Amino acid sequence: MTATLTGPRSDETTPSGRHPSTIIARQVGREAVRSGLLWGLAFGVFIVLQTSAYTSQYKTPVARAGLARAYGTNLGLNALLGQAKAINTVGGWVEWRFLGILSILGSVWGLLTSSRLLRGEEGAGRFDLLLVGQTTRGRATIQSLTGLAVGVMAMFVPILVGTIIVGHGASVGLHLGQSLALSAALISGSVMFLTIGSLTSQLVRTRERAAAFAGTLFAVAFALRMVADTVAGAHWLIWLSPLGWIEESHPLTGHDLSPLWIVLDMTIITSVATWRLAQIRDVGAAVFSGSDTSAPHLRLLGNPVTLAIRLARSTIGGWLLSVAAFVILIGATAESATADRSGSSGIGQALGRLGAYGSSVADYLGLTMLMVALIVAMIAATQMTAIRREEADGHLEVLLVRPLRRSSWLAGRVALSVLILVVTGVVGGLGTWIGAASQNAGISLGALILAGFNVVPPAIVLLGLGAMTYGLWPRKTGVVVYGYLAWSFLIEMAGGLRKVSHWLLNSSVFFHMTPAPATNPNWTSATIMIGLGAVGIFFGGFSFLRRDLQTDAGEMS
Repeated sequence: MTATLTGPRSDETTPSGRHPSTIIARQVGREAVRSGLLWGLAFGVFIVLQTSAYTSQYKTPVARAGLARAYGTNLGLNALLGQAKAINTVGGWVEWRFLGILSILGSVWGLLTSSRLLRGEEGAGRFDLLLVGQTTRGRATIQSLTGLAVGVMAMFVPILVGTIIVGHGASVGLHLGQSLALSAALISGSVMFLTIGSLTSQLVRTRERAAAFAGTLFAVAFALRMVADTVAGAHWLIWLSPLGWIEESHPLTGHDLSPLWIVLDMTIITSVATWRLAQIRDVGAAVFSGSDTSAPHLRLLGNPVTLAIRLARSTIGGWLLSVAAFVILIGATAESATADRSGSSGIGQALGRLGAYGSSVADYLGLTMLMVALIVAMIAATQMTAIRREEADGHLEVLLVRPLRRSSWLAGRVALSVLILVVTGVVGGLGTWIGAASQNAGISLGALILAGFNVVPPAIVLLGLGAMTYGLWPRKTGVVVYGYLAWSFLIEMAGGLRKVSHWLLNSSVFFHMTPAPATNPNWTSATIMIGLGAVGIFFGGFSFLRRDLQTDAGEMS
């Protein structure tokens, strides 16, 4: 009997081709592939449609030269997308357009995905169950990174297919090597911030803090790139920004891909650091976990809303500090960035469809406030997924056994989320004024505070969409809110081409936000967006009251 129990396990207990020691890689890879493939398909379709629109509208060298004159000196777009190089050619335009847009979205995907699949799974206690198998913490981390790498490859394939499709056309004329180089550059941001998110997941205890930490690094990288691309004499800062390395690769207009080697070096360094830190810490702990014992602190434990504030205060504080640092830097450089470009028609043309006609500094800040709106919308998405995770991880059940109504809990959490969005918008406006006032830019505090309020309504729409999805299809909350956020940003960036249909532009929540302070906020549009968000919140809450609680260990949130 003993011999039977202790003898070798039969191969019949192990599925063919699936060794038990690879279960973590398969688990992480399955989730990463699902997400990476979805985003990769969206990016590939975006590349095909945008390039087709460009080549059909600007068919002659004269037309493309006119576009280059309008956009090549466009300070606002250079700040958002990077410096334009040879955009009078198809290759130059493709490189500038897609590296600028997709590297931003890909980086955000990377930091959110890695923090979700590493720290999120560990924080929920599911990682502990996997570690009782045939592995160690170090091996488990290697498997997790391998699974994330498979997810990046799932993103890479449809992007490569898209670049090959557009390159095959006679009007574009990219050979296979150029398509491969462009595709590699496009996913390099995803690769870097996957490993950066993996590293921050070792440093802090919760998924939210890990994502906020990585998000802060992303904001710093983006701000450095913006300053380098807009302030005379500051282009050397481009080499201090991971996003700047991607911009400097120039896979189609240059012949030196050495900046991508820096990206590879950064990826290797952060991966090794992640592996090493995972080996020396305990499961569930973190490098910056603080003391194991402390005196009891009972403040903010009186009700679920204050409990949520207590649990999320460090994450919220990280977001606010990131936004403040970002906008102060942008405000402080706005005057010098526009000093030599006053009267440029590029910014006016870029803002003309939104009704903006202001000074060059106001125009510059109006375009860069779009990035603040994107950050505030990301906070709205993270708030809704945090609400969903309380239910998915079983924490909500613990609260509801007390004399607490579902409606009170959800109303409190949504109200807290709205308050966070408003405070973030105000911090964005106030920080921009502090930076601009230090250089006597001539933009009033009132105008920039209103610009801060102006970025909040799009986030409330996203919050309402998330609440409605949470009430009806809770397991799809993360997919819907992040998917619509990415869609809105892509469509807003695509709006630079006039051939984009108006109904398609209307599908982007950012299209309905005026670029204050370049122009006055459209409070009618803002009121409609707030109303739509309120309707979504109401129907989401109504549906939530009528359904059962649903937990799920494998959903994307």
